[in-house]
Amino acid sequence: MPIPCQRELFDVSEDVAYFDCAKMSPLLKAAAEAGISGLMRKARPWEIKAEHFFDESDRVRALFARLIGAAADDVAIIPSVSFGMATVLQNVTVAASQSIVTLAEDFPSTVYAARWLASQADARLVKVARPLDGDWTPAILDAIDGSTALVCTPNVHWVDGGVIDVQAVARRCRSVGAVLVLDTTQSTGALPIDIREVDPDYLVAASYKWLLGPYSLGFLYAAPRHQQGRPLEQGWIARAGARDFRTLMDYGEALDPTARRFDMGERSNFALLPVAGAALEQILDWGVASIAETLGSVTAAIFQRLEAEGLVSPQAARPAPHYLSLRFPIGVGEDIEERLANENVHVSLRGDRMRITPHLYNNEADMERLIAGLRRHL
Repeated sequence: MPIPCQRELFDVSEDVAYFDCAKMSPLLKAAAEAGISGLMRKARPWEIKAEHFFDESDRVRALFARLIGAAADDVAIIPSVSFGMATVLQNVTVAASQSIVTLAEDFPSTVYAARWLASQADARLVKVARPLDGDWTPAILDAIDGSTALVCTPNVHWVDGGVIDVQAVARRCRSVGAVLVLDTTQSTGALPIDIREVDPDYLVAASYKWLLGPYSLGFLYAAPRHQQGRPLEQGWIARAGARDFRTLMDYGEALDPTARRFDMGERSNFALLPVAGAALEQILDWGVASIAETLGSVTAAIFQRLEAEGLVSPQAARPAPHYLSLRFPIGVGEDIEERLANENVHVSLRGDRMRITPHLYNNEADMERLIAGLRRHL
């Protein structure tokens, strides 16, 4: 069911029309309060016990796992997508005769990682061009063949909001023996996904966008078949038996047998984990399907208004429900983002497109201010 406006749960004043969740979400008030409370634990370190290095991280990883339909043991806590990609790619074998598939204009963290691995393996890097009809899925499927070792793709393209049928891509990868890595930073929390249906090899997601969480925290899903891989760091907390502080000086070599082995160092962040946990609890309470339906009605209403006034070009394909990626018949000035921001209307420019990404804090007044601002400045 559609969700009524939840603005009262966010610290977004009435004079701010914020349509830039794809860049960074505001924090829920409850999440900010949880973070402050967690930070203040460091002010009284004598109250921090050994179990506190594990209990909050286990709770938060379980919440994220529930969100994507995975088990808690399948989830690692990471600081960024780049950290997650580096962890994954050091566990992927690519031969010189093979190829790595990426998307045109994909997020840099994925592209740089794929480039590095291709150069190390002397493999081919295949870049799927933006399709004219806006449908990425057939183009990605066409790029995967018997030489493909690795496919790196989002679920939702960060520039145009195009939705990729990752279940179809996963089937194609399995048919040729290729590894599939998903970056769902621009979809998890706003678009439903079920790991059990898709069955990717890995999935990475930053927290600070559609998961409504903090910066410098994210998640890495590793399928059980990959949980004997090498971690990026040699941390003590990723070892088997790490919960017994009395034996840490034995320097055991055995790693945790689950995806916890891929956790970042100092993963037990007393300030950030409570923020992520409070946000995940709220998202689960709302329900991702309901979030997607609600945001879809908002973006559809905005587009219909702009289209009726002749302000936007037709869309090649309908983007994800939480996304608008607009092009304008008369073009757009490079300073339009700044001019709108000066009126407290916030959007992003990506390439030749304007990205409008609302969330549950947006209301009718915000939409009217956005449309009026575009009418003035286009």
